[in-house]
Amino acid sequence: MREIKINDKISVSNELPIVFIAGTCVIESYENYYETIKYLKKLFSKSKINFIAKASFDKANRTSLKSYRGPGLEKGSEILKAIKKELDLTLLVDIHEPYQAEIVAKYADIIQIPAFLCRQTDIVLSAARTGKTVNIKKGQFLSPWNVENIIKKIESTGNHKILLTERGFSFGYSNLVVDMRAIEIMKSFGYPVIFDSTHSVQKPGAMGDATGGEKEFIYPLSKAALSLKIAGLFFETHINPEKALSDGYNSIPLSRVKDFVSPLTKLDKFVKSLKEVRL
Repeated sequence: MREIKINDKISVSNELPIVFIAGTCVIESYENYYETIKYLKKLFSKSKINFIAKASFDKANRTSLKSYRGPGLEKGSEILKAIKKELDLTLLVDIHEPYQAEIVAKYADIIQIPAFLCRQTDIVLSAARTGKTVNIKKGQFLSPWNVENIIKKIESTGNHKILLTERGFSFGYSNLVVDMRAIEIMKSFGYPVIFDSTHSVQKPGAMGDATGGEKEFIYPLSKAALSLKIAGLFFETHINPEKALSDGYNSIPLSRVKDFVSPLTKLDKFVKSLKEVRL
């Protein structure tokens, strides 16, 4: 099982203590993102838990044209560079076009390929060629065994710093379901697997011109995923989800993050102390 070292600070593996990847869905303002990440950094540092800040400068696949997308690449990059330096962050940033990879690689530690773009060869290769760790979000339309083809694209560049993220599978219209078998299948490829706990409860387009969500299932699904010995848990949070400009329906209130993380950390430690059984 591979161990991925990120920025000489954090090691990620399905067999090591869990890593949490968290942040707002999209940068709404400098102040909002700074206060959110500052709180998370303090919380995880105090608990001695590895933390990676996630960030998006653009949400290019919003349901409606009128939906807020973010500050854009130039302004968003300025914000992220400043906050990363001040808070000493390990940072994950998603990209939406191949040319963005080289720009983002100058300050991000992990480049993330969004689920809808995971099969787009040019964007996958552009991220891989930077030499940065690449996090692939498995598309809602993709079978877990087909993730191996994406892995081979990245490996073709000589880059073996790969993370794989499960975020639910399309189930009928405006609904997602999490097939826990997918996590085991992706683990079999030898790379660390992350569970995206908040995107997995989305109701895509369910609000007509916006995406809904079922927040009450975030914690139960997280417990189920951690019971499979995974490398990390991804979630989105917001100071006030009801006023979030994107994905508020499935964002964890920032004030509840400690309550969410604490028992999951204990569960992860217990599960990884157990002997693996293969039938």
